[in-house]
Amino acid sequence: MSALSDETRRSAAREIAALLNRAGRVLFITGAGISADSGLPTYRGLGGLYENDLTAEGMPIEEALSGEMLLRRPEITWKYMAQIEENCRHAGPNAAHKLLAQWERELPYVMVLTQNVDGLHRAAGSENVVEIHGDLHRLRCMHCGLREAAPDLAGRALPPACPQCGKVMRPEVVLFGEMLPEAELGRLRTALDIGFDLVFSIGTTSVFPYIAQPVIQAMQAGIPTVEINPGRTSLSAHVTYQLLLGAAAALTAIEDQRTEDSKATGADAPQ
Repeated sequence: MSALSDETRRSAAREIAALLNRAGRVLFITGAGISADSGLPTYRGLGGLYENDLTAEGMPIEEALSGEMLLRRPEITWKYMAQIEENCRHAGPNAAHKLLAQWERELPYVMVLTQNVDGLHRAAGSENVVEIHGDLHRLRCMHCGLREAAPDLAGRALPPACPQCGKVMRPEVVLFGEMLPEAELGRLRTALDIGFDLVFSIGTTSVFPYIAQPVIQAMQAGIPTVEINPGRTSLSAHVTYQLLLGAAAALTAIEDQRTEDSKATGADAPQ
């Protein structure tokens, strides 16, 4: 369903809100677009930051941010990881992140599957988050395995040295060419095996199979699906509802309808 007018948007938001209020289990899949209202870019690299230019070293950003480059020349990988971290450092959760955290508290079961490494879902208060690409604010020693929280890298030597053995620390994110974390994949598979009543795709182009598949699986099972994205994707023609809006605007519109519905029935939003 395309959001072609204000009335179309309101109608879609009203129907989605009703589905959300009735749902027992909801999956929200998020990409870089959900963090756009926090001031983070949505293009290329890990969480954005780069377009089509080569790096200063004359290589694609995918090569600079690869697991192979981290092993061979960690200073290059860390140079660009630090730039991404600096962009994330001053960003805070926006209305979309906060609403997902609110709905997790109010609805029976909510899971967030995110591609983002900015940590903004947890900062907003979401707890049941599958960070399929990791979190830029966690480090792990490549030698002794020591883990360390790193709220920011300001003033820190790069590559960061392990405080225990002095070897190179790595960010706990999935770099290009690396495998997805098995523990997070296991959590996702278990939740998908149980099933969901409603599946959202928010701010992602769904180019990765493991991001698109839960939506496709829901569609095949006749489960309502919602895509929220300012632009169209390969899933747009197939989802039950499509809102051509940014994440914060779309989720706020849905929450407004939930509030109106609860006022109309004289009840609080579902707990």
